[in-house]
Amino acid sequence: MTGSPLTSEQIEEMDRVQRRYFNENVDLFEPPLPEGVPERLAATANAGRIKRGQKVIDVGTGTGILIFYLLKHGPSQIHACDLAENMLCRVKEKYPRVLTHLCSVKELPLPDNSLDAAFINACFSNILDKAASLKNLHRILRPQGTLVISHPLGKEFIVELKKHTPFYLDLLPEKAEAKELLDSQGFEMVTFRDDPLFYLVVAENRKDRL
Repeated sequence: MTGSPLTSEQIEEMDRVQRRYFNENVDLFEPPLPEGVPERLAATANAGRIKRGQKVIDVGTGTGILIFYLLKHGPSQIHACDLAENMLCRVKEKYPRVLTHLCSVKELPLPDNSLDAAFINACFSNILDKAASLKNLHRILRPQGTLVISHPLGKEFIVELKKHTPFYLDLLPEKAEAKELLDSQGFEMVTFRDDPLFYLVVAENRKDRL
């Protein structure tokens, strides 16, 4: 399910609940990582097709788990956005050169065509206004820029997580639903992988689509 049944006011309230939860539970999202997750994070970073010197963003960065793998590709600039200031403080402690943004991705104020790749790792279900968020990334990414949506524990992990979190989560979309959502915001899906322990969607930004 890619569109939540929530109103804009409910989405804002859920964002506040998420911010409080993640601010209070920073240490839960630090290593050690489950077996196999480091390899899948490396595959996620590889999927971004980052060339040395390019600019990227880690959406919903948390404590910056993916940033370690992004750095291996030699980007000139890494941006990271998150709703929780304590998460971003942890990122800055580990990676002082990363540029952090305390906001939702739909409110990210970066210039048009300013980034080469965007990663939404392990948090697509948390983004309740997906259309507005993808629309903003379409604006920010350059033509043919890469969007990567991933989860290193797979779709069923979200099903279980929904039973325990204090805030609403969407399920990760099936292939047809993901394609429809991406098409509607100017992206062309080029990869869809839905393994038991690895969910990966790669799309290209098509400025000519909208």
